Amino acid sequence: MSMKGDTYAAPPDDRPLTPPVRGTVRLRTLVMLRWFAAAGQMATVLVVQFGLGFELPLAACFAAIAASIGLNLAMSVRLRLSRLARPQEAMWQLAFDIAQLALILGLTGGLENPYVVILAAPVVIGAATLPGRMALSLAVFALSCTAAIAVLGHPLPWSEGQPLILPTMYVFGLWTALVITMAFAGLTAWRASAEAARNALALTATQAVLAREQRLAAIGGIAAAAAHELGTPLATIQLTAKEMARAIPEDSPLADDARLLVQQAERCRDILGQLSRRGDEADAGIARADFRTLLEEIAEPFRHFGAEIDISVSGPGRMPDLTRAPEIIYGLGNIVENAVDFAAARVTVTGVWTDRDVTVTIEDDGEGFDPEVLAKLGEPYVSTREGAADAGGMGLGVFIADTLITRTGGKIAFSNTASGARAVAVWPIGAIQAPPYSPSADPQPI
Repeated sequence: MSMKGDTYAAPPDDRPLTPPVRGTVRLRTLVMLRWFAAAGQMATVLVVQFGLGFELPLAACFAAIAASIGLNLAMSVRLRLSRLARPQEAMWQLAFDIAQLALILGLTGGLENPYVVILAAPVVIGAATLPGRMALSLAVFALSCTAAIAVLGHPLPWSEGQPLILPTMYVFGLWTALVITMAFAGLTAWRASAEAARNALALTATQAVLAREQRLAAIGGIAAAAAHELGTPLATIQLTAKEMARAIPEDSPLADDARLLVQQAERCRDILGQLSRRGDEADAGIARADFRTLLEEIAEPFRHFGAEIDISVSGPGRMPDLTRAPEIIYGLGNIVENAVDFAAARVTVTGVWTDRDVTVTIEDDGEGFDPEVLAKLGEPYVSTREGAADAGGMGLGVFIADTLITRTGGKIAFSNTASGARAVAVWPIGAIQAPPYSPSADPQPI
């Protein structure tokens, strides 16, 4: 079946968007986490040794904690902690943290130590911030460390004469639970980070598209503002021209030129006055269109793409005037373009209004949406067009359309019909109906 959904317009400055990237972490964050870990380790060792009375290998434990503190001090002196850590740099630091934690846990009971679950923390941080291969390598290293402390770890400190001996099967169960915890937490963090990066870039693209459309819509207002700003220097020119006309004798060859200069200055003043007076009215007129005209405007750029576009509107009473919001024009235009691309011969755009809502249905006679991606439409980077990777498609078209339509108070749904694909967008009529507009008078030609 044909596949849809990757229509996308470049940002206003035509710079291509980069593919979604993994999350990153600053060096300061890694250093702060290591300080917290060192403080917690020191407090735990002291409480267990002197508060609970259990014998610990204090020298070895303090040496492991000192190694962590030394790394932090060296980084604070030699590196600029405000910068982002390079992926490989972050991986090696997290690997150090895993090894340091494993050493302390191995000295204080190995897998029998109830704090062994903390080994999952660096794995989760790596999954959220590192590229996939590095995160996987870090997880494998952590699992190797847990296997090592399971075999080589010292016995859990306990009361003299009452050693705590756990069954081998129970210790194996602890190791299995730790492995599952690392895998589940790491995979969850990896998926959440990847989704956040994809959504962030897709929303950036949406904002770029919307900003371009809004700039185009603001051209009329800019022209009116320019006319207003030109009023002051033009008044000065007109005053100076009148003074010159009065000062030049009537029989001078410059008299006619001076009078012409005054007339043209007055004409320019009248033109700018009309633009200023009609600025708001012109903006209001441009910002609205009746339902059918709006649909015709949306479909017009795609009428020569090879498929015939039929437009029909219906509803009770007078056809409503709708707001020509850039979100609506671009969002529906994206869906129409997508339908035209994959239609066999015809695209049907049907508009229906009631007293409560406005509905736009876009149907084509192509092969419809692929069932595998139909449920994912609206998510970013669902590249549902065959050959999209070769064509440079990013799978953002439907996501942008969905986002923009939702922003204007509407919602959109996709489905297959017996003869093709269908997209249905629905708005409450109050969300997109233009306010009453009554121009004061028909504008006079300039």
